[in-house]
This record gives sequence, structure tokens and C-alpha cells, in this order.
Amino acid sequence: MSPTPPIVLSIAATDPTSGAGIQADLLTLAALGCHPVSVVTAITAQDTHGVEGVFALDAQWVSRQAAVLLRDVSVAAIKIGVLGSAANAEAVANVLAAWPAIPVVLDPVLASGRGDPLADDALIAALRTQLLPRTTVLTPNLVEARRLGEVAANAGREDCARALLALGCRNVFVTGTHDDTQDVVNSLFAPAGKVREDRWPRLPGAHHGSGCTLAAALAGFIALGRALPEAAQAAQEFTWHALAGGFGAGGGQQIPDRFFGTRRAPA
Repeated sequence: MSPTPPIVLSIAATDPTSGAGIQADLLTLAALGCHPVSVVTAITAQDTHGVEGVFALDAQWVSRQAAVLLRDVSVAAIKIGVLGSAANAEAVANVLAAWPAIPVVLDPVLASGRGDPLADDALIAALRTQLLPRTTVLTPNLVEARRLGEVAANAGREDCARALLALGCRNVFVTGTHDDTQDVVNSLFAPAGKVREDRWPRLPGAHHGSGCTLAAALAGFIALGRALPEAAQAAQEFTWHALAGGFGAGGGQQIPDRFFGTRRAPA
């Protein structure tokens, strides 16, 4: 019998394009050699341009999916994405409370790349009060960090990180994908201060699912046994190469290639 690979649970909404959402998480984790398992929170209607609609599952079904899975499968890390509703956020918080030893990577997706809203005020409040205190690493972009941290619209990443750490999460990894800078700057903060900062050449064009890829890769490397600073560096490198090899599945944003062009060509 082959050894069991690290198992990582993705709790997120669907994306029919597989560029983002739970499908993107599964692809990323499989590419890293992990075995992905999943709990669906919502069903989206979207394409490579943006999100047209979100149908949140009943919170009882979110709880039931997780309970049945976790009583059978030993999970090494959890990655959380779009939740769909405040009720789902509460349900997921209860799941995390029941399994406090599992590291949690929370990607607080508040809007699509086009700007389509994916979280209302009630869900944002639930993220702040119920999920952040149970989060090992929060991975917001600067826009999300300012909104979640309830800081000034021009607040810097250190001020955002301090506000978010004060809400209970153990680490904050602020990404620079939405900044107007030549390089993408990503900064990891812990309560003691900045842990690391990395710069990556900004790639041309727009990519669908960059944040999902980074957060899922971070959860995957944590599950593979990397310490957080090294996991953050490895997740960034994986994501940069996936975006650099992105392809056009439709007429909108590029889809990251999580397998770096190693798929077998058609016969």
C-alpha cells in the first residue's frame, strides 16, 4: 500500500472555469502532491470575465459535509475561500472549533477580480468575529486587509496587519496583487512584527484565481511540513510560475497553469 499523501481540506465555492474557487484549490493541491478533499459552500455562475451570481448552500449542509468528512479523514491543513453567507461562516467557525489543532489558511475573498461583490456586511462581520480568531494565516490583498481591519482607506500594510492580528488571527500575509507598483510585494506579519517580505516581477495581463492559488499552495506546503516562512516563499514561487504560464480558456482573464505545462499533449 502506498503511503497516504498529506490531505488538505478546501472549504470554498465552486467556479465553473476552474480558474478560481474550489476547483482551483483542488488543482493546486494535487499539483503539489497533496490529496485534496472539499466542502462546498456556494455555487457560482461565472466565467473568465467575472461572477454573474452566487447561490449559497444552506449552512446545515456545509456543517454536514464537514462533519462526515472529518470523522473519517485525517486532514493536515484547511484552506477557506468564498463562504457565501454569514450563516456559512458561523458553520465553518464551529467546524474549526471542533478541530483546533488543524492549521487554517483563510483567503478572505470579498470580491472577484472584476469587482463583483462576494461578501456582504454580515459576512464580513462574521469573518472578523468568528473566523479570524481561528485562523493560522490570513491572506488578504491590501484592499481586503483595509476593509477587514476597519482601518483608513490609505492605511499601509503594517497598520492593516496590526489591526487584523488584534482580531485574533496568528499571522497575516498581505499580498500586493492589487497595488499600483512595478513589483508585486507580499509581506508576512506575526504579532512580533514583519517575518518576511518578497518581491516578484508583476506579470502582464489579468489572472483569474491568483489569490486562490497562493492560499491553497500555502496550505499545501504547510501540510507538507514546511515552517510558515518557508511555506510562504514556496507558495509564492509556485503561484508566480502558475501565473507566468497562464492560458486563455475564454475571453477574459488568464487561467493559471498549476502544472506548469507538464500535462500530457493529446495523442
